[in-house]
Amino acid sequence: MFKKTETIKFSEILSIREKTILGINPPVEDFAFFDLWSKPAGLLYLLNRMRINGNNVHLLDCIHEASGGGKSFGREKIRGIEIEKPSAYRKIKRRYHWFGLSEERITERLREMPKPDAVFLTSAMTYWYGGVKKVISILKQELPDVPVILGGTYARLCPEHAEGMGADSIVTDHWIPDSPFPAMDLYEKPPYGVTMTSFGCPLSCTYCASRILWPEYTRRSVPEVLREIAYQADLGAEDIAFYDDALLLNKRNYFYQLCAGLIKSYGDKIRFHTPNGLHVREIDDECAEILRKSGFKTIRLSLESIDPKMSGASSGKVAREEYAGAVRSLLKAGYSEADCETYILLGLPGQSTDSVKETIQFVHSSGGRPKLAEFSPIPGTPSFETAAREMPELRKEPLLHNNSVYSSWISGNISPEELQELKDLARKKS
Repeated sequence: MFKKTETIKFSEILSIREKTILGINPPVEDFAFFDLWSKPAGLLYLLNRMRINGNNVHLLDCIHEASGGGKSFGREKIRGIEIEKPSAYRKIKRRYHWFGLSEERITERLREMPKPDAVFLTSAMTYWYGGVKKVISILKQELPDVPVILGGTYARLCPEHAEGMGADSIVTDHWIPDSPFPAMDLYEKPPYGVTMTSFGCPLSCTYCASRILWPEYTRRSVPEVLREIAYQADLGAEDIAFYDDALLLNKRNYFYQLCAGLIKSYGDKIRFHTPNGLHVREIDDECAEILRKSGFKTIRLSLESIDPKMSGASSGKVAREEYAGAVRSLLKAGYSEADCETYILLGLPGQSTDSVKETIQFVHSSGGRPKLAEFSPIPGTPSFETAAREMPELRKEPLLHNNSVYSSWISGNISPEELQELKDLARKKS
């Protein structure tokens, strides 16, 4: 079906008909892993498209199948076991873990499933390639004559490195999903649903890879998104996470129409969540009230920094006023301080700890709750190029991109003690 080449285009994949396809979401090797409504959306959209094209599809989600009980709003607690750290992390004084099914259990699951004609293996963070490599090794032992096609974020951002993982083919171009919904029915009982009103982002933040992964910003129709949500609600999902990077863009002509449909269909029966963050400049009294009435339970706000050097705003005052106004509106609509969790970037090249402290204190004083988001140098972004000029090895070793340890252990931009001080400050008002 496939000849062994370094790369394969989505057009070749989408031409497959009447085959058995196995999609795999691999385990994660990292210092920590949390389920923030995390599902392999791209793989699930693709599997549904393959099914529409006449193929028989199956899913092995090594993360989901290792869950150890539920957490709030459908999120899952993923079991992890401590493993030896890779050489790139040897000097880091933190424990390293394997999150997901064990290698033995992955082997057992492969033997339980119908033999596929091809395996679609997805990848997420660039520094999670350890789990990808292990799964490919298992596949080559258990299904040596079945081609393995590697795609996803890691394959897109680090194609040369990904070529060394042992897959038969690597997908490096992008595909705008055109299937009506992700194949969430492949889970025996999905703990929650996921949706995207758009692919890509119209903004160009220096640290974000959205424009690299999705060069064109594409928005789906409101009826299409409502059908996708209805499909997952019918599967039993009581929580739906929006994966959008710009959900409130053109809110009056798009988002408010979507919310009208949500209110009409579900009332308070479905809870909605925004883990990627909402742009504070779009939230006023009307928007906050609509969010609450539509069932948006988990609100995440994107502030990043009030330092104009970091935020790119014309002045720190602009960011301050927009954020403070958004929080006032949300509190007025009935949300609590805890609901107004706010992402603050930490560890950007050239960012001072005093700048982070000032932003944390401002969030507290405005009635919000700070949540530190540690910087990861993502290949292809301007911030990565800045970081790589100081540390060229970032270009060769994706493990060094890890946001959990980059700022405090790898780059040296901040000491572990300073990081802990900032975390303590974020947890309580000074």
